[in-house]
Amino acid sequence: MAETILILGGARSGKSRHAESLVEQAGGRLVYLATAEARDEEMRARIREHQRRRGDRWQTIEEPLDLVAALTKHAAPECAILVDCLTLWLSNLMGAGRNVDGEVANLVAALPNLDGAILFVSNEVGMGIVPENALARSFRDQAGRLNQQVAAAADRVVFVAAGLPLVLKGPPPGELDP
Repeated sequence: MAETILILGGARSGKSRHAESLVEQAGGRLVYLATAEARDEEMRARIREHQRRRGDRWQTIEEPLDLVAALTKHAAPECAILVDCLTLWLSNLMGAGRNVDGEVANLVAALPNLDGAILFVSNEVGMGIVPENALARSFRDQAGRLNQQVAAAADRVVFVAAGLPLVLKGPPPGELDP
């Protein structure tokens, strides 16, 4: 059964760990679709930590921009895909000058046609102070709209704070639907 789950939270909230545990419980082929690009040593260290934690059971696919194409290519009934993360994807799109609204619309339109479980991790960035500069405000606003649109299309939405999942939409957070 196809299921789409959005897992939201702040930085270091435990959202990626929670998503990884759900995907591992699903069994079958485990795919980690990474949107991050290792542009500095801090990001390289974060990527290494995520890879170490996942181990070798996962197939990693790196795709910073063409998320819909990667999902379409790899989604399958026997597969669970974890996309980590939507906010880095958004940042990549903005940095590349891509049409964010169009890309998000394409993603949301593709979701009902994808087989298997698709889990998205995304940062909730709109709960803090209003950013000082226009680019940061634009990113915050775009991230909020992206999260709203994916949440509307998702079967389940979970907010993670301090490592604890709170279900906002759908069944309890224990496992993927069979």
